[in-house]
Amino acid sequence: MTAIDFAAFVDELATVSGETILPFFRTSLTVDNKKPGGFDPVTAADRAAENAMRALIRRTFPGHGIVGEEYGNERTDAEYVWALDPIDGTKSFINGMPTWGTLIGLLRLGEPVFGMMHQPFMRERFSGDGGAAHYRGPGGKRDLRVRPCAAIEDALLQTTSPLLMNEADRAAFRRVEQNVKLSRYGGDCYAYCMLACGHIDLVIETELKPHDILPLIPIITGAGGIVTSWDNGSPHAGGRVVAAGDKRVHRAALEILNRKNQ
Repeated sequence: MTAIDFAAFVDELATVSGETILPFFRTSLTVDNKKPGGFDPVTAADRAAENAMRALIRRTFPGHGIVGEEYGNERTDAEYVWALDPIDGTKSFINGMPTWGTLIGLLRLGEPVFGMMHQPFMRERFSGDGGAAHYRGPGGKRDLRVRPCAAIEDALLQTTSPLLMNEADRAAFRRVEQNVKLSRYGGDCYAYCMLACGHIDLVIETELKPHDILPLIPIITGAGGIVTSWDNGSPHAGGRVVAAGDKRVHRAALEILNRKNQ
């Protein structure tokens, strides 16, 4: 599998999923709830897009594994494993908001080596391999680079919603929020791509699944950013995640998040 073949295949996955999803967007959709006692929506668009991507992967690379949002895991012990989230931001999707995207990631021996976020409605693709990151959209093509931010007091912070956090994590998040210049909610995967573009400085999340973050790691790090768990460990398993464009802001955010008795 050459780099050229791989790039073409990821683009094909993005195209196939986008063509499957777009006919459902901003239409009357039946929404199922995967979380009794809460609300974790899934639609026919989610299921159809993941099915289309899985079928293409199985046909092209039958020895590869798959970790997916809707249909579980296959061959996770394989050398190459795909991480798929057909619609990251389903709540935005069912509200007709465009801040959702399809996440496609590839792991080799457990390490994410390539990732793409595709937003087919806005015709945007963000990709990275950990060494570089790129954008393609209506405005053309360009390399992605995070921006410097020396102090957390100057940082722009994003999270999907503090309501997704448990009480203790929400309190820790609020401590960071009180120190930054601006805090905004919403975005899901789109927030991480805006960090890679250099528009925001910090993303703090909890309760992530592996497929929520694995495809984004090579984009963030390829643009020069950093992404870890709240305890400065690996973010690969999801859970509580911090992404920053500048290591100084990352360090400050971790220090505030992990303060005791405050």
